[in-house]
Amino acid sequence: MMPNYRKGLLFAHFAALLFGMTGILGALIKTDAALITFGRAAFAFVSLFIVARLLGQQLKSVMTKPLFAKLAFSGALLAIHWVTFFYAIKIGGVAMATLGFASFPAFITLIERFILKDNVNLTSWILVIVVMVGLLLVSPELDLKNSNTSGLLWGIISGFSFGALAVVNRTIGQQLHPITIAFWQNLFVSLFTLPLLTLSTFSITGMDIFWLSILGILCTALSHFLFVSSVQYINARTTGLIISLEPVYAIIVAWFLFNEEPTIKMLIGGMLIIGAAIYPQNKTSH
Repeated sequence: MMPNYRKGLLFAHFAALLFGMTGILGALIKTDAALITFGRAAFAFVSLFIVARLLGQQLKSVMTKPLFAKLAFSGALLAIHWVTFFYAIKIGGVAMATLGFASFPAFITLIERFILKDNVNLTSWILVIVVMVGLLLVSPELDLKNSNTSGLLWGIISGFSFGALAVVNRTIGQQLHPITIAFWQNLFVSLFTLPLLTLSTFSITGMDIFWLSILGILCTALSHFLFVSSVQYINARTTGLIISLEPVYAIIVAWFLFNEEPTIKMLIGGMLIIGAAIYPQNKTSH
């Protein structure tokens, strides 16, 4: 029988790999970002509902109006995060979108300092600067007409919305089970993106629906379940460190599948961004 520690490591790495496959599937699905987001969320919340029923997890217990409002707000942030992330992939490719998104720890620091008025230590400010330098190195040129630059900028917007989501989730996470949070957030994402589908013209194939089901069921519902399960066997610091490797998995797979070969400058910038994402989790999580 597999030891619990090894089981926790396996769960965490598999979750990180599935998270990293999000960008790959976003590139494989040949439809627009709004439909990808809607399909992902729809498959995810249905899957999470089934999982919750199997585990006996209540989805409506201890629900208050303020908490419901927070879930709706966090669902809106998640919708923005996913739509901008998939749009970044369509414009600039998987690597650029993923590295732009990986800047989210810097935005968490900025939100905590300037919106929540929290005290931020010197190390956190240094990490923000490191992320900014990394993004400058990753960017091919400061020209919005360049598709890679545009993709990176949309990825950064995705990182900002995810950073805001992470801050909101800290307050929600103290009151609800993670599966309950994920269910309601995905339900709200599907509701918020539904109007966008009426504003755009798109086509979808049977293969697109298949990849959407994989994205929603495996890369969203299952990966979240594995992530939650992993912390039962290993500490949060180790789990967070492994999950932060998501961009690494995504870039490596994109390199082989789509021939998105990174330059030396891009690799250095990527290492700075990912290093900054890993460092605070390694030092502050317990």
